[in-house]
Amino acid sequence: MTSSTRALLLSCFHGGGGGGGGGGGAEVSRRLVLRPRYPSMPRRPKEGAVAGKGGGGGGDLEAAGSVEDEEEKVAVFEVSGMTCAACAGSVEKAVKRLPGILDAAVDVLGGHAQVVFYSAFVSEDKIRETIQDVGFEAKLIDEEVKEKNILVCRLHIKGMTCTSCASTIESILQGVPGVHRASVALATEEAEIRYDRRIVAASQLTHAVEETGFEAILITTGDDQSRIDLRVDGTLNERLIMIMKSSVQALPGVEDIKFDTELHKITISYKPDQTGPRDLIEVIESAASGDLTVSIYPEADGRQQHRHQEIKRYGQSFLWSLVFTIPVFLTSMVFMYIPGLREELEKKVINMMSIGELLRWILSTPVQFVIGRKFYTGAYKAISHGSSNMDVLIALGTNTAYFYSVYSILRAATSHNYMATDFFETSSMLISFILLGKYLEILAKGKTSEAIAKLMDLAPETATMLIYDHEGNVVSEKDIDSRLIQKNDVIKVVPGGKVASDGFVIWGQSHVNESMITGESRPVAKRKGDTVIGGTVNENGVLHVRATFVGSESALAQIVRLVESAQMAKAPVQKFADEISRVFVPLVIILSLFTWLAWLLAARFHVYPKSWIPSSMDSFQLALQFGISVMVIACPCALGLATPTAVMVATGVGASQGVLIKGGQALESAQKVDCIVF
Repeated sequence: MTSSTRALLLSCFHGGGGGGGGGGGAEVSRRLVLRPRYPSMPRRPKEGAVAGKGGGGGGDLEAAGSVEDEEEKVAVFEVSGMTCAACAGSVEKAVKRLPGILDAAVDVLGGHAQVVFYSAFVSEDKIRETIQDVGFEAKLIDEEVKEKNILVCRLHIKGMTCTSCASTIESILQGVPGVHRASVALATEEAEIRYDRRIVAASQLTHAVEETGFEAILITTGDDQSRIDLRVDGTLNERLIMIMKSSVQALPGVEDIKFDTELHKITISYKPDQTGPRDLIEVIESAASGDLTVSIYPEADGRQQHRHQEIKRYGQSFLWSLVFTIPVFLTSMVFMYIPGLREELEKKVINMMSIGELLRWILSTPVQFVIGRKFYTGAYKAISHGSSNMDVLIALGTNTAYFYSVYSILRAATSHNYMATDFFETSSMLISFILLGKYLEILAKGKTSEAIAKLMDLAPETATMLIYDHEGNVVSEKDIDSRLIQKNDVIKVVPGGKVASDGFVIWGQSHVNESMITGESRPVAKRKGDTVIGGTVNENGVLHVRATFVGSESALAQIVRLVESAQMAKAPVQKFADEISRVFVPLVIILSLFTWLAWLLAARFHVYPKSWIPSSMDSFQLALQFGISVMVIACPCALGLATPTAVMVATGVGASQGVLIKGGQALESAQKVDCIVF
């Protein structure tokens, strides 16, 4: 839709009122000069279509008879998620198919949809729901004003191990006054909370999570869109900090400033219309009299650093567990079948306790209590809050195997005829396998972070800023970090270079390849007044671009947020799996206890053949082994983690290939697609 056509259509929307009586419909039709986009679809439903809207037969007839007198209404919706003309076209088509719609115009750049309709046949809510069914978020502009105090807070949560942990945190957050909706994603280890800032603060939400025993790190409160982290290199002292703080606070538009002396980091919230990162850096360096060097804090934020540390920690834990577990496995499963080694391992140390049993006890103890201590911590947190998770199953299963083995060899050490049977290899190997699974899981999550980082790499690292004199003439050029671009800066884009930020052309003409945003491979002609998108490639000609949207407001940053939100959204199958996992752990514990008791009763009353029990163990040992087996193989890892991990990896990899997937629901619905139309 060209700008002239859009202006004409919008002017039609705001034209004079329609006539009354029988000529109202014709008057509206002449004023809008509309042609039905879908000839088979009536622009106004038949009079009988209004039946059922009233309360009875007489009311229906009256309403049907007054169709021509019904006054049209105009509603403006904010539509988020549109990235190209195809998105706008799909929204427009869906809305125009509704009964009672006179016309609809969608502005993809402004993110708005203006609809002219008859309220007797369709409501604003129905139009909004129709837009959402197409796959975009929509809300009335009036609702946006009413909801200006409703913010979306994001937290990074450490320590979650299974869906039971996520469900516990989610229920705690839902119970906080002022919270409208809370969603906790295990795969991304994040929580998204929609809250009313008049009732509750983001710090209270963080405190509520920490009270459940998990660590919460605030990512964003929802109202600090323009926030920057600066790194300070040099010696900091209280006097210098006070000088820098007062100097920064004197700048117009600065809302908040926080110092972290340990990390040498300054976090500043500001209004981008009044100041920007370049001004902030200049003021801080000037206040420090050249003693400090200030730069933008490295892109690897706290979440990515935590991810790398977690990968390293689980990798080291797994390797150390192998160091102890492999000898335990060999002495119990391999060496016992090798002549010579078997005799050495079966030599008695004290009474009936053998060398092999003692070695397995010594080697499995650090695996159980040092390497596996994280499972004890997780189990304690879960039980202390009245819930159960995967850590509870692991702790119960491995401890049962370990302490029964300790009891068995201690009894052998104090007896002359008791033959010990130990399960040290069961506890140590189980912990090793679970650590390997956690390590692979975190590696899979890291691939998604890399995919999002590749998206951000589409923007150029540097930009050429033009400096003007008082008369508006270009006097010089300066290469700056693209992250330091501020609103209203003029950036020079040479042929073959990338556009550094969203903006509009003020001089020059060229063709720009926008395929990374729109998917359109044919370069788009650009001249004075046309908009450009950050990260797109300038094909030929020099352009001077005035920056309009920078930082978190840019189209590229919004795409990244869309991918992150998609990873937070739960697919229907995942919700079903979460419901099962919520009762799965306690059910498994009950089932394992039932199995143990059943075998004990069977042994007591001899209701099974003697051949079922190996000669080396009694009925109690066999019952214990069955109980442990049920408990340790029933951890709901795959049930709770398979779907969110698959969604997270799929959305991240898709984004790196230029395909935006709006969550697990879209992926789940894709299996029903049998025809794709280009």
